[in-house]
Amino acid sequence: MTFSKEEQAKLYRYYTQPRVVTELANKTLALILAGGEGSRLKNLTFWRAKPAVPFGGKYRIIDFTLSNCVNSGIRKIGVLTQYRSHSLIRHLQRAWNFMRVEIGEFVEIIPAQQRTDKREWYQGTADALFQNIELVQRHDPEYILVLGGDHIYSMDYSKMLLEHVMSGADFTVACIEVPLEEAKGFGVMAVDENMRITRFTEKPANPEAIPGKPDKALASMGIYVFSREFLFRTLIEDADKIHSSHDFGKDIIPNQIANAHARAFPFRNAKDEPGYWRDVGTVYSYWQANMELCAIEPQLNLYDRDWPIWTYQPQSPPAKFVFNQAGRRGEAIDSLVSTGCIISGASILNSVVFFNCTVENYTTITESVILPKVNIGRNCRIHRAVIDKGCVVPDNTVIGENLEDDRNRFFVSEEGIVLVTAEMLGQKLHTGDYDKLWRERYGEE
Repeated sequence: MTFSKEEQAKLYRYYTQPRVVTELANKTLALILAGGEGSRLKNLTFWRAKPAVPFGGKYRIIDFTLSNCVNSGIRKIGVLTQYRSHSLIRHLQRAWNFMRVEIGEFVEIIPAQQRTDKREWYQGTADALFQNIELVQRHDPEYILVLGGDHIYSMDYSKMLLEHVMSGADFTVACIEVPLEEAKGFGVMAVDENMRITRFTEKPANPEAIPGKPDKALASMGIYVFSREFLFRTLIEDADKIHSSHDFGKDIIPNQIANAHARAFPFRNAKDEPGYWRDVGTVYSYWQANMELCAIEPQLNLYDRDWPIWTYQPQSPPAKFVFNQAGRRGEAIDSLVSTGCIISGASILNSVVFFNCTVENYTTITESVILPKVNIGRNCRIHRAVIDKGCVVPDNTVIGENLEDDRNRFFVSEEGIVLVTAEMLGQKLHTGDYDKLWRERYGEE
């Protein structure tokens, strides 16, 4: 592999050169909806919100949306939280405190506060914005970029923003081509030859195919650009509708197509192909998206120095691989291994291992995702599994070879991915041994 002079200079540079903040970006407020429960991720979201779930060896899911904002030159950002948000808030405070609010740059955490007379938590995505409309008005943006905090992708929002402004649209919806069968889980839109949206259906039983592409549908990515006056007026009108679910995909977008200038923005890469975008909403899709990173040339490039994914970096030493004996060799092949890990006489293949993990002698790990601070003992065999943060896997444990046995101990997806948490292993990592504390204080009955 050879480097050009320009590539060598870029590699040697010790700082990142982000996109310039344009006047258009400066007039834009990004709002990230990060309050979802993420129940389809099962036990991974029992103690944390979906956007706070670790991903890719060192990141959290929300880091990708936030990095897209910063790299696009959009640095007025609000993050709306609700469900089990402590882990998410702690991460945002650690990883995203480098902005300078004095010059109009910020990542502002906006917790659910029951700000309306109804004293309700957020009833939908549109209601989340309506309940914070006063805060949005205070920033006085010309354009509002509404984003989900629970998808994995790299996207330059400034291109979508520019097209929205140039077209004079009231709102623009980012979309991507997906297989027709998969489109049943998305909002699906029909467009005319000018990419103006003519119809929008949320999670249709029979998705409408793209003309000329009978096996593909145009699916919403949950990314919207709104012009200010249109958004404020629409949110207020929707809040008064008794039978509305107060959701962008179910109510706002479908109901406004006939009365507003609505446009679709296809998300495409530099080769003019559909861009990489993953909804990691299930245990299988989460596992699969992590596995895709192990490819020799993954579609999502984490090593692009011009588009870095920012996150909190724990102060950990380099990963260490020890012992070089037959059958007892510390090695990782086609895998991602993060800092602070010690691979001691173990073999790892096609897997993602997060920071500060230890894997002991004679253990093999294949096609698995090991979250931070996991200790895996000796003589273990782990295959197609997701091991949650902080687990201690005992010696001689076998996971992923006998799914019927695994179902008695862990969660197993329909596709055969085994999810293991500390509680499933009988380790009270989050709750503590309160029964023992009670007995120590008050004695046995």
